[in-house]
Amino acid sequence: MLSKAKKVQDKMKEVQENLKKVEVEGASGGNLVKVVLSGDHEMKSISINPDAKNEKEEILNDLIIAAYNDCRDKLKKKTSEELLKATGGISLPFDFKLPF
Repeated sequence: MLSKAKKVQDKMKEVQENLKKVEVEGASGGNLVKVVLSGDHEMKSISINPDAKNEKEEILNDLIIAAYNDCRDKLKKKTSEELLKATGGISLPFDFKLPF
């Protein structure tokens, strides 16, 4: 039992390291705003289409937030998929936090 737990722990560390290398893109407003996050939730880039710069500040703020939220949701899904693979299909609690 302990050796199996150790294997899962080692696999989790491996997944965490691999996820740090992952980059996920989110977008909003028909790709007017794009955000890229790394697997450890570091924002790597944000791009704003010149057409979006003509929008009111409030709308542009909403587009940026929506793009970030889209990216964050995609990253959560990717993280869950990788953890599910690593644990051999054992589902972790929805509020399980990785140490990064």
